[in-house]
Amino acid sequence: MTRDKPDLAYWLALLHAPGVGPITFLALLDHYSTPRAVFDVPQQIAASGARGAPALADYLRNPDWTAVEKDLAWLDLPGNHILTLRDPAYPEQLRQIAGPPPLLFTHGDHTVLAKPQLAMVGSRNPTASGREIAREFASHLSGAGLVVTSGLALGIDAASHQGALDGGGPTVAVTGTGLDRVYPARHRDLAHRIAQQGVVVSEFPPGTPPLPEHFPRRNRIISGLSLGTLVVEAAPASGSLITARLAAEQGREVFAIPGSIHNPLAHGCHALIRQGAKLVENVQDILEELRPLLPALPSPAIPSPLHAPGSIAGIGYMSLKLFEYIDFSPVSVDALVERSGLTPDEVSSILLVLELHNMVVPMPGGLYIKAS
Repeated sequence: MTRDKPDLAYWLALLHAPGVGPITFLALLDHYSTPRAVFDVPQQIAASGARGAPALADYLRNPDWTAVEKDLAWLDLPGNHILTLRDPAYPEQLRQIAGPPPLLFTHGDHTVLAKPQLAMVGSRNPTASGREIAREFASHLSGAGLVVTSGLALGIDAASHQGALDGGGPTVAVTGTGLDRVYPARHRDLAHRIAQQGVVVSEFPPGTPPLPEHFPRRNRIISGLSLGTLVVEAAPASGSLITARLAAEQGREVFAIPGSIHNPLAHGCHALIRQGAKLVENVQDILEELRPLLPALPSPAIPSPLHAPGSIAGIGYMSLKLFEYIDFSPVSVDALVERSGLTPDEVSSILLVLELHNMVVPMPGGLYIKAS
């Protein structure tokens, strides 16, 4: 056994025990009071008749101290912390859920976990509009005093983290791997920024790979840390809806941003709204729901609306007329040709001008929508 941090060493040793997930860990902790006490009773556990008891008893007689030493070596690196469930710094919101992680590995400022948080989740393959909405919402929520929490995944997660960072506030990234790696690897720079301005968190020890079964477990932490969960874009069957369901089961608020009926990534949000999630059109819709819980939250600076088309310098009459035929449902160049009576070349040229003025957003498949 390691002689450094002996109490923490037993927490880590039990974490590495075969067949011991959060529920079993917490049951053992409840019955024996401390992880160290569990290692004193292998015979009692072997005789319990519980499923997996013989393997656990064998492990308790010969714990994996090598793995524990690696965890503690990781802990010695700058910016790293390990919080046990009984640590005063363990986030209270997360402690209240069913089956909270017995340990949290953190990289960055772990005190951010005590601040009021809002989870933001959505599709890994969002529309350009969905990505921009996530970024803008996160920026303004951050400016209003909420910490944005998400899962470091591609798409909406990344846009939410980036928006929060751009808004000048901290953000929390919960991962499904050990913190000695970044998944996906392309988010290495983003994870570094998050650790500098917020914190990266995992319940998995260093060396844990990104296995599929880890991400539903990660989702309960995202929702569990937060006062509510906002879903930006989500297909009817997606991990984002799992996070929203977990949030509801944890007694937290669920928010959803509606979209076009023609956008399949809006269908999951519409389903949540039918099930009772609050329909969200702006940041104030979220703050008015959470403000009773957070009287100290400042009022956010409301972004200026888009200029009325007629007031935008450099936009000609024909461009403004074509703009009238574009709405928040994706539309093709052919449809705009039919609606406006212009030629395909004229429509394409005007769309380029409108895009340069941030009035329209190009979509996959050659479609366009009005900028939000």
